[in-house]
This record gives sequence, C-alpha cells and structure tokens, in this order.
Amino acid sequence: MSRLQANWGNLSRRALEALAVEAYRDEVLSAAEVGRLLGHSSRWETEAFLREKQAYLHYTEDDLTRDMETIRNVTGQ
Repeated sequence: MSRLQANWGNLSRRALEALAVEAYRDEVLSAAEVGRLLGHSSRWETEAFLREKQAYLHYTEDDLTRDMETIRNVTGQ
C-alpha cells in the first residue's frame, strides 16, 4: 500500500477519479456531473481532466446534424 501511495499520492482521490472517468465513458455521468463529483472549479478544468484521461466528448454524427439544423433555423439560412 505504501508503494502505491508513494507513486500515486492520495489513493482515495485516484480511485474517485478513475470511477468518474469510467462512468463518463459509459455515459453514466455527464461532464458536468464529473466536475461536481471531483470538485472542479470550472467546466474547463473538467474538460482538461477528461482530455488528459482520454475520455472524449460523446458527440455523434447525428448530434452534429442536429446542431447544424438548429444553426440554420436560428440564422434563417
């Protein structure tokens, strides 16, 4: 146990972070929920954390299509 703490520091925090990342990847938690769970002070801090852990935004081609339709409707194009 002491070797783990020597290498990784606060094991409780590391376990919580690992759980949050996996829950985000499995779409159990949103990015906002990850941020609240980990006590991040901003969305950007959460995004940087998820990027560092290679847990990327869930954004599909269908999401892009819907966003593009919304933009066209708002701009009248």
